[in-house]
Amino acid sequence: MGSLHVLWLQSGGCGGCSMSLLNADTPDWAATLRTSGIEWLWHPSLSLASGEAVLQMLEDCLSGAQPLDVLCIEGALLRGPQGSGRFHLLAGTGVPMISWVRRLAGVARYVVAVGSCAAWGGVSGARNHATEACGLQFEDDQPGGLLGAAFRSGAGLPVINVAGCPTHPGWVIDSLMALADGSLSADDLDSLQRPRFYADQLVHHGCTRNEFYEFKASAEQPSDLGCMMEHMGCKGTQAHADCNTRLWNGEGSCTRGGYACISCTEPGFQDPGHAFDATPKVAGIPIGLPTDMPKAWFVALASLSKSATPRRVKTNATADHIVVPPVARKTRLK
Repeated sequence: MGSLHVLWLQSGGCGGCSMSLLNADTPDWAATLRTSGIEWLWHPSLSLASGEAVLQMLEDCLSGAQPLDVLCIEGALLRGPQGSGRFHLLAGTGVPMISWVRRLAGVARYVVAVGSCAAWGGVSGARNHATEACGLQFEDDQPGGLLGAAFRSGAGLPVINVAGCPTHPGWVIDSLMALADGSLSADDLDSLQRPRFYADQLVHHGCTRNEFYEFKASAEQPSDLGCMMEHMGCKGTQAHADCNTRLWNGEGSCTRGGYACISCTEPGFQDPGHAFDATPKVAGIPIGLPTDMPKAWFVALASLSKSATPRRVKTNATADHIVVPPVARKTRLK
């Protein structure tokens, strides 16, 4: 198996996905990649090369002298002002970054959008922004973006959207490893081109607050233990990601930390139209219902669940610690 040559460029964003990558759950992520046949050509924050050496490497990629297997883009693509791209020039070239990305994407075997900014435009593309930011192949949930809906990389795949804000380091490393061993095909991407190994999950899966969700025993303020869907803006039942089964730093997630899921892997999450910690409702019913659940079912089940809520669950839901522990009963079979 030959090496998979990866070039990582940063566009309009905060660099948070690179920071997240450094938190990969491995003692030595760089060695992990090397042993998997993944070779970094360059990363703006992690590589030593700079200046003319980097520019020559980019030119070599474009000429074919240097094979470019994976082009990873972190951050939104800034097309402004007025489509010129001059809000973001690649240092030392005077050429807009979007021009470099278009050319490099044209010679890469695979193109990977790292994070929701590169995938959809993300926070950089928030409402009323002046940067004309977009994703590589989407602008929010609309196909197109910088490269166009019809774009296919050298290997015949669309842009692989490893979305998230920031993206989980495991999603990035697993995607690169899958590309390295040739096991990631178009069938392994969902309708928004996210790798299905993490996008076929919901944040709700594995949430430690699921007992409260089952009984619709809801948190009413920050620090409460209850389910945050009904009042606190949590979208874990709608967000595609495995955050509560593939934990961050081996032990955490937003909901486990007491924060509502803001659905950062989904297009348009940055403009929910309401405060992130509030649940919009109509006639007392949350607008954003769990994926696949008709509203009538939710209303009926929620009513039944609330009427059957154990005192322990109801009490603990609005407390910041366990007030009523589970009752100890005899467990021996009779």
